[in-house]
Amino acid sequence: MADNTDKAQPIAVTAHDLPLHCPQPGAPLWARHPRVFLDVLKEGKAVCPYCSAQYVFSGERPSGHH
Repeated sequence: MADNTDKAQPIAVTAHDLPLHCPQPGAPLWARHPRVFLDVLKEGKAVCPYCSAQYVFSGERPSGHH
């Protein structure tokens, strides 16, 4: 998972990052907010309702998810 220092740039996530939640581990203190889980598999992308970070799923989907 790439560090998101530019909120305009989507963060690429893979099956390894699931279940996806924001903020990510290691986020700087200023970027902390209540943890929210995001369904990035539904549309291939998700936006955090707290900080507007954009996540885009890439790679192979995990088995059992459509």
